[in-house]
Amino acid sequence: MTQYNRWSHPHDIDERYSKRVAYFSMEFAIHQALKIYSGGLGFLAGSHMRSAFDLRQNMIGIGMLWEYGYYDQGRNEDQTMRVQFLQKFYTYLEDSGITVTVQVDEHPVLVKAMVLKPETFGTVPMYFLTTDVPGNDHLARTITHMLYDPEASTRIAQGIVLGIGGAKVVEALGGAEIYHMNEGHALPLTFHLYDKFQDLSELRKHVVFTTHTPEKAGNEEHDIHFLDRMGFFNNMQLDEVREITGMHGQMFNHTLAALRLSKVANGVSQLHGEVARDMWYDNEGVCEIKAITNAQNVPFWMDTELNQALQEDDNAALVRRKAEMKQHLFEVVADQTGKLFQPDVLTIVWARRFAAYKRADLLLRDLDRFFALISREEQPVQVIWAGKPYPYDSGAINTFDKLVKLSYKRKNFAVLTGYELDLSRKLKHGADIWLNTPRRPREASGTSGMTAAMNGAINFSIQDGWIPEFARHGENSFIIPVADTTLPAEMQDEADYKSMMHILENEIVPAYYLKRDKWMNIMKQSMRDITPEFTAARMAADYYNIMYNY
Repeated sequence: MTQYNRWSHPHDIDERYSKRVAYFSMEFAIHQALKIYSGGLGFLAGSHMRSAFDLRQNMIGIGMLWEYGYYDQGRNEDQTMRVQFLQKFYTYLEDSGITVTVQVDEHPVLVKAMVLKPETFGTVPMYFLTTDVPGNDHLARTITHMLYDPEASTRIAQGIVLGIGGAKVVEALGGAEIYHMNEGHALPLTFHLYDKFQDLSELRKHVVFTTHTPEKAGNEEHDIHFLDRMGFFNNMQLDEVREITGMHGQMFNHTLAALRLSKVANGVSQLHGEVARDMWYDNEGVCEIKAITNAQNVPFWMDTELNQALQEDDNAALVRRKAEMKQHLFEVVADQTGKLFQPDVLTIVWARRFAAYKRADLLLRDLDRFFALISREEQPVQVIWAGKPYPYDSGAINTFDKLVKLSYKRKNFAVLTGYELDLSRKLKHGADIWLNTPRRPREASGTSGMTAAMNGAINFSIQDGWIPEFARHGENSFIIPVADTTLPAEMQDEADYKSMMHILENEIVPAYYLKRDKWMNIMKQSMRDITPEFTAARMAADYYNIMYNY
């Protein structure tokens, strides 16, 4: 029997972080071999769990064991994107010996907790929940098959398993003092805890909430009677649900409920904290919304040789190591696309989740101008795109496929598939410029630019999310000026595009080829400025100091 059938850590807890915390997230990006994540939410959660382990915090993680993951991104015969769902097996996960029961749509569902031990990947103890176990019927077994299932009833069932099932697992381990909901997916845990405490003020003492969505339209809502039938409220009477959540209408807003049932909440950048307060503070009964800027785990992401060259201020070693890192990425480019990229050529990378607001194709708004940029003999440019659209978002998939088809018009334009942790690391290692083009203020934080900066890539970004806290144009980054956000989207896109291309053509390309001392100074300043402020060690400490001990 594993020692992790009770609350346990392999080391003494740092007394500064002694409060017992259970961290709930629908996805965690911990290691390439554990495919239970889709994008930034998981990357953040994974780095948090690594840094909590590094700091010897008294924390555990509660997640879901997705049998088919998010999806596997491959290619069709014509090189367009192919969505595949492949069953996953993880022999390094152990049965914790804990199985609990939850009610989903008036049916009992068994939930087993599999444990990822700290020594496996360097995280706090992680418990991943699965319903694909003997004793469940076929429908119940499919609840934990696919991350972000397109069927609403399945997604609600997943929230019940994560929230109520996860809370019961925590109790079986010995209980927690703080339940941290990373986004609102685990909200049913609050109704389980209310049933336990029978007191709203007592419930709030034990729950904190991190919100990631900077606009009301993106916050999940469902018919309250549908949620009631599904068992979302843990069999609580609807009148009482309405009383403690303040939801008296037909629609139930998950984020607003979380803000009313938590002692404190946070946005994930300083800008997002302001946006969230503006968005929610006119609603009665919401908790205080603070801001803790997202960050990433340095030991996991930063190349040690490049960092050593930085510490020694050895420009020759920096250039040499960066060229080696670029070549490793270009081997992937050659393998996937048959194109040979050159390590001495300025390389721009756009790589992240393919959501419409991130504007993957902004650089292609004027195709003639784009092709002119990448077709010149002197001061050449190489461009790489990568990222996963939601598998049922036809618009995002069409954008990805459009990029693929356009890429075969030039030898220095590539689109890569398989955007997971390993490819993400290679892209950040190999980029000279990390391009970030969200429509402000839609990006709550974003963290890919942090890990890119750790590896000598210079951020070229819209002023959104975490970027305003870090970037200084021409010193550690290149910044696209803020467009008037009251303009229609099409006009914002045009303004951002013109600013982006002007800076790219007149500042970035000349600096890379003609002002190498300036380029190296920007690159080194970027690497220095990213630590310690944007490291997950700072973030994990902040959560204890600002949220858990609030």
